[in-house]
Amino acid sequence: MTEHTVSAYENELKGLAQRVAEMGGLTEKQIVGCIDALIRSDLELANQVRAVDPQIDALQREIEELGILIIAKRQPMAIDLREIVGALRIASDLERIADLAKNIAKRVTAMSGSAPLAKVTGGFDAMARLALERVKQVLDAYAQRDVTAALDVWKADGDIDALYNSLFRELLTYMLEDPRNIGSCTHLLFCAKNLERIGDHATNIAETIHYMVKGVTLADERPKLDTTTMATVGL
Repeated sequence: MTEHTVSAYENELKGLAQRVAEMGGLTEKQIVGCIDALIRSDLELANQVRAVDPQIDALQREIEELGILIIAKRQPMAIDLREIVGALRIASDLERIADLAKNIAKRVTAMSGSAPLAKVTGGFDAMARLALERVKQVLDAYAQRDVTAALDVWKADGDIDALYNSLFRELLTYMLEDPRNIGSCTHLLFCAKNLERIGDHATNIAETIHYMVKGVTLADERPKLDTTTMATVGL
């Protein structure tokens, strides 16, 4: 390729990575927004979170189209191809994280008028902070192509699972103690599961970063500590 072509190609790859970073920034804001809406029972904020979701979906489509176009035009190989494939995978995980945040916002609307369970607020705040921290860490690892940092996120997946297990049992206890709590606790159980799934997608991104940089997938089984099941409460 000529120098001009190489420069254009590099700019295309940088543009793809920048769009992924933009999508990541919006997704982080969605996590913050949905959990603030949940803790404060803020319907207006919940609606704002839901309203942003189409923007994130549009960014994912843009990333997919750009990635496919680069592959068609440049026929990349080795690490360049992994860069593009990685960006597509990460965009897919970010879109799912944003969907999970939107789902939490929907639960806030559904719980409108229900008596709040102030006792579990701290548990949700701790779990949400940890999930957000994992997403931030893995996006920073993507920006730096830092495999070590990505593996730190991958290895720490069990921390969110442990918080989820604790919150699950706490909510189940409230449901058994007073049947009037069943409605709101059911919504909160799904919110907790969505936060746990956000952690899983952060771990997916960590695995993608390892593949992008090293050219191989992680052979070890992902550490998991989620021992609960929604079937326990008939959900």
